[in-house]
This record gives sequence, C-alpha cells and structure tokens, in this order.
Amino acid sequence: MGVEDRDWWKDAQRKRDGADAPRPTRFGRAVDRSALPAAAEQGLTPGLKWGPLAIVVFWLVIMAAVYGGIKLVMQPRQITVSMAGDMTIPRARDGHFYAPGTIGGQPVVFLVDTGASYVTVSQAFADHAGIHGGSPTRFHTANGVIEGRIVPDVPVSLGPASVSGVKVAVGMNGIARDQALLGQSFLSKFQITLTGDEMVLRRP
Repeated sequence: MGVEDRDWWKDAQRKRDGADAPRPTRFGRAVDRSALPAAAEQGLTPGLKWGPLAIVVFWLVIMAAVYGGIKLVMQPRQITVSMAGDMTIPRARDGHFYAPGTIGGQPVVFLVDTGASYVTVSQAFADHAGIHGGSPTRFHTANGVIEGRIVPDVPVSLGPASVSGVKVAVGMNGIARDQALLGQSFLSKFQITLTGDEMVLRRP
C-alpha cells in the first residue's frame, strides 16, 4: 500500500468515525440517536396501555353509579303500622309506592297500583313460588295483547296484613322476578287514603 493510499484510508476512517460519533445539540450535550426509539417506546407504551383501560374503568364506575341509583330509588321504604293496624307506605323518590310482602309465601317487592285489577307477577315468579293452574286469559297492555292466566285463592301479605283468597294474574312482561304489582284483588280489602307523600291502608 502506497503513502497516498494510506492517507486516503485514514481520511475515510476519520470521516466514518465522525459520522458515527454522537452529535452535539445546540446546548452542547451529546445525543445518542440509537437510544431515541427505546426512550420513545418507554414513554408512550404506558399511555397506550392505560388509555383504553382507563376508559373501561370510567364506564364501569358510571354504570355502577346508575345501577346503585336505580336500586336506591326502587328500594322499598319502611311500612309503619299504627296501634289500630293502619299501614302507612311512604312515597318513593320516583313518585311510586313500594312495599315488601309475600305471594304464595315467597318474598316480593310490591309496586302499589290502584289502577290494576289484580296482583300481577311474572311467569318466572309464578314458577318459583309454585303458582300453577288458573284460567287462561289475555292481558291488554301498552305493548299489545299477551297471553296469561288468572290463579285464584293465592295467599298474599303486605306488612303484617294477610289475605288468603287473592286472585293473581300471571304472565305479565316487564316485571322482574322479585317484583309484583299490587292491584285491586288485594287492595279492595282495605280503605285507601292518600295524604301528601303517604298512602294509608286501613281495614274497613
């Protein structure tokens, strides 16, 4: 190798070393470009991982709050009973009257409906409570006509009051298994008085 060849090789070596060396920034600090992808990945990956998870957690909290609010609104409030046996049901936050009771010995939450003809339950509750038989009938609802049945002589209780021979309508849709409408087949056994936010049931 001649002298010129050696000088050329050294110049090429210096240029290559200079290209590979870290370049100074405007503040005089060297920047290792090979470390940038790893640093960027470390900075972005947690955000990408926690972003969707945070959204899921947020909506779970919202749904839990809504569910808790519905349960709070529909939770039956305490029935008070006077010395004379009068039962007072307070109005719930949604404007309706709810009260605990039993149908066929099975616990249920009643929605008191003075405009309903019968105590009304779903087919699921009837199966659970062993309420069978009855006369086939049709119910005219806001969603159309549905098939159901009327079962006589079912024991129904509301608070301390019990009535043994109550007609119960079975087959209504839109009723949860642990809920029922308390209609006139039970309420007709009482005198009903509405006073402000209270409903009073009194034996005649």
